[in-house]
Amino acid sequence: MKVGLISLGCAKNLVDSEVMLGALQQAGWTLTDDAQGADVLIVNTCGFIDAAKQESIQTVLDAARLKQHGRCRALIMTGCLAQRYPHALREQLPGVDAIVGLNEVPRIAEVIRDVLQTQQPQLHWSGPARYVPDYQAPRYRLTPRHYAYVKIAEGCNHPCTFCSIPRIRGRHRSRPVADVLAEIRDLVAQGCRELNLISQDTTFYGRDLDGGREMLTELLRKIQELPGQFWVRLLYTHPAHWSDGLIRTIAECDKVCRYVDIPLQHINDEILHRMKRETDGQYIRELIARMRAKIPGIALRTTFIVGFPGETEEHFEELLQFLETARFERVGIFTYSQEDHTPAGNLPGQIPARIKKERYRRAMRLQQRISREILTRRVGQTIPVLVEEVTGKRWRGRSHWDAPQIDGCVLGQGTACVGEFVQAKIIAAREYDLVARTVTVAPSTASFAAN
Repeated sequence: MKVGLISLGCAKNLVDSEVMLGALQQAGWTLTDDAQGADVLIVNTCGFIDAAKQESIQTVLDAARLKQHGRCRALIMTGCLAQRYPHALREQLPGVDAIVGLNEVPRIAEVIRDVLQTQQPQLHWSGPARYVPDYQAPRYRLTPRHYAYVKIAEGCNHPCTFCSIPRIRGRHRSRPVADVLAEIRDLVAQGCRELNLISQDTTFYGRDLDGGREMLTELLRKIQELPGQFWVRLLYTHPAHWSDGLIRTIAECDKVCRYVDIPLQHINDEILHRMKRETDGQYIRELIARMRAKIPGIALRTTFIVGFPGETEEHFEELLQFLETARFERVGIFTYSQEDHTPAGNLPGQIPARIKKERYRRAMRLQQRISREILTRRVGQTIPVLVEEVTGKRWRGRSHWDAPQIDGCVLGQGTACVGEFVQAKIIAAREYDLVARTVTVAPSTASFAAN
């Protein structure tokens, strides 16, 4: 029998998918990426915002049709949406054979056996999320050989009023440093060239392990000492927990990408207060200035929410002015999603959808221009690029300024090998992508530290 899995949502959810597939493979199942050829289908859902919930439900309904008219004998629903609404989904989706919570991720093979034996709808949900995948968890990687996501912690302690993640994923729980390092050693030995450190808040890593002290700097410096040619990238960092020590560590460690993903969400003090972001505009501006001053060549990626309850045109104009002056290399703009079980969902001053969409378009137009201007100034530089695709003498890759799946890319000409580094000279720029040609096939990544 064959099992297929459809993974939705973020990279953190993808790691859970990899753990489930690893457990199934270990239990003797045959894995398939052909949904129509699967005897069992798992949909690992996202439940963060309304659009993600709708996508997840539609994917489950599509999978249920395969159960009615195809080979599929059992349909399993896992992930954040299943964790968030287990009882309601069981009633509303009778075509689903099992609703599976986050704590049951490592037990997925057992769940499937129970479903096939009983032929009865089941609920496998054991309350608030507690599980954290560790090095001992079996993994079947869904990313290419040359890069991987390393989940260093799970859950979140922040009180952001717009966010349902603490309710879904539970309190923050860090993996021990030694456990993370064991996973990274194994990945590098397998040929991995990029390690993307992820959690709900990467900068909170370790504060629940050893008297509340910062441990991300310790982890990064120990990763720096590991042998091999690779780089490591920080994703999902919260601005409230950045320290001068962390900034100094990134500047001093040449295996750490000069790239930081730091969701800011807004710049106006009143909106930040309503969001309970634990930061204000002055703190954010000073933090960005310190990062740029102390980490030469850094690229900052951030996200903002427009149309948050109570956001006036003046608040939004302040955000546009901040975008113009801060000149972030990468920006994602999201319209506010009114979510149940969140404080912001009940705030007065909800913004009409047409205004949210109009503000989204204005912000994205501005950032598109800024991105082109920033990338144009890169022309003439020589940078390391991790190659992801090769067709003849043309290739596509990512610089250390580009995270997988969310940022732009480098379109190149010349000799290159998939999964390896090249030194490439930038010859042109587009809105979000760079055009380059190979200078040398480079085993080393250290040169980005000086750019």
